[in-house]
Amino acid sequence: MNLRKKKYLNGCMPIEVMAKRGIDTLRFGPLKPVGFDDPRYCKRPYAVIQLRQDDNAASIYNLVGFQTNLKFAEQKRILQMIPGLENAEFVKYGVMHRNTYINSSKLLDETYNLKKNNNIYFAGQITGVEGYVESISSGMVASLNAVAQFKNKEKVIFPETTIIGALSKYISTPNNRFQPMNANFGILPLLEEKIKDKKLKYTKLANKALESLKTCQNYVNML
Repeated sequence: MNLRKKKYLNGCMPIEVMAKRGIDTLRFGPLKPVGFDDPRYCKRPYAVIQLRQDDNAASIYNLVGFQTNLKFAEQKRILQMIPGLENAEFVKYGVMHRNTYINSSKLLDETYNLKKNNNIYFAGQITGVEGYVESISSGMVASLNAVAQFKNKEKVIFPETTIIGALSKYISTPNNRFQPMNANFGILPLLEEKIKDKKLKYTKLANKALESLKTCQNYVNML
C-alpha cells in the first residue's frame, strides 16, 4: 500500500512532529519561555505553556500552539504530565485543521485580483497569507482595489517595504514551492546597512515602513 507522507506548514505543526525533531524543539516553539521571568526564582523557567481564556467565567482555557494528531486518550495522558495540569479536566481535545489555499503566485496580482478575470478578488487565508491580521490586510487591499476599479481609478499597491505590501508581493510572485506566509520581518527588503542588533534593525525597518506608507495614504483617502 502506497501511503503519502503528510506535509505540514512550519507555522502550524503538530506538537508530536516538533518533538521528534529534537529535545529542545518545543522549547523554541509553543513552550518558548522568552519574555517570562518566574517571580518565585527571579529567573527564566525552562519552558512554559500559554493558556488563553475561552469563556467569560474564566473557567475554560485553551493551550496555545498545541495542534496535534494524537488520539484523545494519549493527549490527556501526555498533557497531564505537565506540572499544574495533573488534575486538569479536558473539555475539548486538539485536532489538526486542513489549510486549503490557491496557488496565488500564478493566479493573483499584488491587489489579490484574479489575473484572468479582473472582476474577481480573493482575500483571507485562501490566498496564502497565514494569520488573522494577515487575512485582514489582504481583505483591505482587495476591497480598496475593488473600489478603485469601480471608480476607474489606479490600483492601490502598498510599498514592498511595508508588511502589507510585502505580503501582497509574496503571494503574487511566481514560486514553484509556494506555501502560506505570515507577517514577519524576513519578507521585507533588506536594509542598505547591516545591523546585528535585532531590536535596532527591526526599529529601522518599522520606521521605514511607516515612512513609505505615506506615499499611498493620500490616494487611499481619496477613494
